[in-house]
Amino acid sequence: MGRIFAVGDIHGCIDKLDALLDSIDIDFSRDRLLFVGDYIDRGADPFAVVDRVVALKKQYPGRVITLKGNHEAMLLDFLSGEDDFSFLANGGTATLDSYERHGANPRAMPPDHLAFYESLVLYHETEEYIFVHAGLKPRVPLERQSPHDMMWIRSRFIRSKYDFGKIVVFGHTPFREPLMEPNKIGIDTGAVYGRKLTCLQLPDFIFFFAQ
Repeated sequence: MGRIFAVGDIHGCIDKLDALLDSIDIDFSRDRLLFVGDYIDRGADPFAVVDRVVALKKQYPGRVITLKGNHEAMLLDFLSGEDDFSFLANGGTATLDSYERHGANPRAMPPDHLAFYESLVLYHETEEYIFVHAGLKPRVPLERQSPHDMMWIRSRFIRSKYDFGKIVVFGHTPFREPLMEPNKIGIDTGAVYGRKLTCLQLPDFIFFFAQ
């Protein structure tokens, strides 16, 4: 097994994503690149971020793992007509504007982008780690965790010292520096708020940052 490079919440920050990808020494013949979700909303160019990740998945099939964040869930609800308000109230207008600038109709997504959003997974598990967007509810087996908790949970998970059996690597809740605790590692460092985008290299516990 090779290394895993886990990237925190991007939120449309394409310049930081490109700089971060340039800084890591990843070998796609053996390593995997994992994104914890929240590719879109709030930042300068969500379309470009998704386009970059889609291109990576096509170029390195099976080596790029993409998790679903709460912002992608809100976008899918917006596209289905189920809930416009949540998406628009949480930075969705930046995504709509970005798609329009790229000549794409945000309500009729480019097919490869729509397929990307629909293919996102709630978690990824290895022998040593569980990767999830927001976190897990303590004392609930992984197979019984609710999608809502995996994409939205905050304080109950953040405050918990519960042993989930494996280290949980997550995003969603921004910290000024990566959160390192025995049971969890938080890698959302608030890139869209003028702070840095973080990548964690495992199993070496090496951090890479793009300002």
